[in-house]
Amino acid sequence: MSESSTARKRFHYMKIKFLVSIFLCLLLMCAMNALAQLPPEALKGLWKAQWITSPSAPQRDSVVLHFRKIVEISQVPDHFVVQVSADSQFNLAVNQREVGRGPARSDLAHWKYETYDLAAFLHPGRNELAATVWNFGVTPLAQISDRIAFLLRGDSAAEGIADTNNTWEVEEDKGVQALPTPPDIQRFYYVAEPAERIDGALFDWSWNDAASSHGKWEKAASIGSASVRGAVLQNNNWQLMPDPLPAMQMEMMSVGRVVRASGVQPAADFPTGGFEVPAHASVSLLLDQSHLTTAYPELMVSGGAKSTIRLTYAEALVDSNGAKGNRNDIAGKHIVGIFDEFLPAGSEQRRFMPLAWRTWRYLQLDINTADQPLRIESLRSWFTAFPFEERARFESDDPTLSQIWQIGWRTARLDAHDTYMDTPYYERMQYIGDTRIQALISYTVAGDDRLARQAIQAFNDSRIPEGITRSRYPSSVTQIIPTFSLLWIGMVHDFWQYRGDDEFVKAQIPGTRTVLDWFLDKQRPDGLLGNISWWPFVDWGKDFGFGMSPQDEDGGSSPLTLQYIEALRYAAELESAFGDSTRAQRYREAESRAGNAIRKLCWNNTYALIADTPAQKHYSQHANILGVWLDVVPPEHQKDVLTKILSVSDPGFTATSPVPEMTKATYYFRFYLARALDHAGMGDQYLNLLKPWRDMVALGLTTWAEQPEPTRSDSHAWSAHPNFDFLTIVAGIRPKAPGFSKVSIEPHLGPLRSVVSALPTPKGTVEVNYASNSSGVSAEINLPSNVAGELVWKGKTFDLHPGHQQILLP
Repeated sequence: MSESSTARKRFHYMKIKFLVSIFLCLLLMCAMNALAQLPPEALKGLWKAQWITSPSAPQRDSVVLHFRKIVEISQVPDHFVVQVSADSQFNLAVNQREVGRGPARSDLAHWKYETYDLAAFLHPGRNELAATVWNFGVTPLAQISDRIAFLLRGDSAAEGIADTNNTWEVEEDKGVQALPTPPDIQRFYYVAEPAERIDGALFDWSWNDAASSHGKWEKAASIGSASVRGAVLQNNNWQLMPDPLPAMQMEMMSVGRVVRASGVQPAADFPTGGFEVPAHASVSLLLDQSHLTTAYPELMVSGGAKSTIRLTYAEALVDSNGAKGNRNDIAGKHIVGIFDEFLPAGSEQRRFMPLAWRTWRYLQLDINTADQPLRIESLRSWFTAFPFEERARFESDDPTLSQIWQIGWRTARLDAHDTYMDTPYYERMQYIGDTRIQALISYTVAGDDRLARQAIQAFNDSRIPEGITRSRYPSSVTQIIPTFSLLWIGMVHDFWQYRGDDEFVKAQIPGTRTVLDWFLDKQRPDGLLGNISWWPFVDWGKDFGFGMSPQDEDGGSSPLTLQYIEALRYAAELESAFGDSTRAQRYREAESRAGNAIRKLCWNNTYALIADTPAQKHYSQHANILGVWLDVVPPEHQKDVLTKILSVSDPGFTATSPVPEMTKATYYFRFYLARALDHAGMGDQYLNLLKPWRDMVALGLTTWAEQPEPTRSDSHAWSAHPNFDFLTIVAGIRPKAPGFSKVSIEPHLGPLRSVVSALPTPKGTVEVNYASNSSGVSAEINLPSNVAGELVWKGKTFDLHPGHQQILLP
C-alpha cells in the first residue's frame, strides 16, 4: 500500500471520528436542553452526573478504559463523599492512591454503586481522580452488563465538581487483553474471569498520573444522566441502588514457597526477595501456598524487554492421566490451569497485577527471556474475600474435628465475595442450592447476614414471568432449576428463624407465592408432582442422569415431591405469621395430599423404603432422607429407614433386612442427611457421618470438594456444612423462636467427653460447655441477657433463663 493511500485512509478515519464527536456533543446538548425544559417533578431520581464512556472504543466488546479528571480545591474539606459505579468493574484512585474497587455484582434493574469519602486522599491544589474500568464482553457469566461505562457523582453541590461528564478524559488501554480460556480448563465449564495479558510496551503505566501519562486521551462521551431505581425518567439501562455490602477484605500475604524449580536457583528469600533470569533463558518455578486461596497476585519486575512471563493457577496438580490424587504430592505431576501473561518492555520496577483475583494452591511462574536479562524483584499476593469474622467456637476432645472445622471455614470464606459462589475457581456463580447452606454457615459461624440478604433478594429479583426463580443469579445466561426455587423458600424460612427481621421476610412472600403457584399447577390429582421441565436437579448422584432423580413417563418423582413438601410447609408457616391464612391452608392441604401420595404409591413394603417413583424400580438415599426429615416416613420407622440407607455408604450402620441398590447422596445432599438423623433421634451418631470429610483430609484437600473423586472443583461451600452441624447438632444450639428470641439447646455428644462451643445470634452469643464424667454430663450455659429457652437431654426438658446456669445431666 502506498504512503499516499495510507495517509488518505488516516485522514478519512480522523474526519469520521471528528464528525462522530461533533454528533455526540450535539446530541448531549439537545438532551441537556430537553432536560432543562422539564418540570422539577420529572427530574426526580435523575442525577446531574452522567454515565460516560469512550467516543472511539468499542462499548460492548472486551475493552479496558482509563478515566481521569483534575479537581482543584483551596483546602481539604472534612468530607468529600462520592458515589461511584461502572459497567462492568472499576478501580478508583485519587492522587495515585487506590480508593476502592467495585461495584458489587447485580442486574441492570438493581445496579449497585459504592460510596467513598475521598477527603483523606485529597490535598490543597490540583487533585487527580482516575479510574480503570473494564468489561470483558461475554465473560464472566456471573457478570450482567449493558456496555462499558463509568459514573462518579458528588454527594452535594460542593462535591459536584467531580461529577462525570464531558469534562472528564478517557483513553483505551490496548496493553490489556482478555485471552481465550485454555481447552483443558474450558471443558470443565470454566465461566469465571478470563485469562489476561498485559503488554508492557503498550500499557499506559501512568494512567493515574496526568503529568506523566503519554496515552491517547480524549474527551469522554456522555451516554445520559444517571438515575436511581424508581426515577421518573431513565436515560439508560442502569437503575442505581446503593451497595449495602462492605468493601471486600484486601490483606497482603505470602504467595507460597518454591517446591520445584528449573532453569534457575531462586534466592533463598524468594518470593519476598528477588533474583535475576539471564538473557535467552527458560525458567519455571512451582510455588505451593500450602492451602487454597483467593487473591490478587502482584509481581514486580525490572528489565527483560520482550520477555514472556506466565502465571498459571491451579487448585491441584495432575498426573499424566489428569488425576489429582493426593493434593500434597508433586512428583510426576504437572500444572493445568487458567493463566495470566505479562510481557515486560524493559523498564524498571514494573508492577503486574491482573484486574481479576485468582484462585490457587499451586502457582507456576514460567519465564522466557529474550536479549535482555530480567530481574524478578518480588512476588506477593493480596488475599481477598467477603470480610466475615469467625465469631463462633467449637472445641472438643477430638482434635480431628478442629481440622474439619478449620477447613470448612476456609471453604466458606473463599466461596464468598460480593456474592456467594459455588466455586471460586471455575464458575463464581451464586446458586440457590449452594447458597442456602452457605448462608446458614454465615449466620451461625460469623453472626453475619449481610451477604445472605443480598442473595435472598437477588433470587427474588431473578423470577421469570412463569413465577419461579432462576437457579443462579446474577447471571448473564438464564438457567432454571425448579427444585432450587423450592429451596429458596427454605432460605427465606431459615433467615426468619436464625436472623428475624420480619419486614425483610415479609418482602419475600409475594415471590414465594408465585413459585408455589407454578408448582401447585404441576401437582397431579393423586398428589405427586407431574413432569417437571427445565432442569430438576437433585444431587450429583452417580446414576442420577445429570443430577436428576428418575421420573416416570408422567412424573411422580418422590424426591421432587418431597422437596415440594418442605417448601409448602415453610411457606404455610410464613403465610400464617405474615400473610394469608387462606393460602396457608391451601399449602397445608397440598402438602397433605403429596405426603399421602408418597406413602401410598412410592412406599415399598418389601424393603420398607420409599422408591423414587410409583414404578418402584429405582431407590435413592435422597428420597428416604427427605421422607424421614419431613415425617412422611412415620416416626416408628424412621430409625430403621436411616439405618438401612446408611448401611450402603457409611461404616457403623448395619441393616437387618435386604436393601436394594440405591443412589448415594454426595457431600451436598448429606446436609439433609444430617437433618434427618437429628430429627429421627439419632443425633448421637452424627459423628459417624464424617468419613467422607476425613477421607478428603487424607487426600490433602485444604477446602472441601464439590463431589467425591474425581472432582472438578476442590472448593465447594455446599460441602462445608459440618461447621453448621457441629454448632446445631453436636453442641445443639438452635433457635426456638424466630430470630433466636428463644433458644433451644439439645446436644448430641456421641463419644465426645468434652465440648466447648459458642454461637453468635442477633440477641448476643450463646455459650455452652459440656464435660462428661462418671456422674453424668455437666452442662454450663450462658444465654444473652434478654433470651430464655430450654435444654433437651434424652427426652427430658430443662428451662433456661438469661445469663449463666449449670446443670448436671444424667
